[in-house]
Amino acid sequence: MPDLNGIEATRQIKGGSPATKVIALSMHEDPLFVREMLRAGASGYLLKESAFDEVIRALNAVTSNQAFFSPAVARVVMGDYLDRGDGKPVPPEKTGTRVFDVLSAREREVLQLIAEGNSTREIAKRLFVSVKTVEGHRRLIMQKTNIKSVAELTRYAVREGITKL
Repeated sequence: MPDLNGIEATRQIKGGSPATKVIALSMHEDPLFVREMLRAGASGYLLKESAFDEVIRALNAVTSNQAFFSPAVARVVMGDYLDRGDGKPVPPEKTGTRVFDVLSAREREVLQLIAEGNSTREIAKRLFVSVKTVEGHRRLIMQKTNIKSVAELTRYAVREGITKL
């Protein structure tokens, strides 16, 4: 998705219409990405390599208020659950600081656009804000993440699932 990543899109969809069911269709089976999609409100998660019948099963499950995961994703979810043991969130020292914990939605949006190679002026135009506002967001992102360059920001955004190369 060129303007928004799946996690942010899911947050916005669920924020505007909580009853809407979202099934993620992704190439990512990384535990961090799966976890953030579920936190954003996804009811199901399929890998893009899923067969047509698996997509139909997911649609049927989710419309019946059940969750549905591709088998590989179910292993990720179970592993994540078992790692916690008591059902409590995994402590930050075990998982590392996540972008979704430290950045606002707008900062994540700006980070995505920076990582996709947009100039400050292009970002300002796209978001209908001033260049100074974008510069301020970039400065806050760098402070919050302790990152010193745009190249490092790009690597961070890719690693955190904000965008892909």
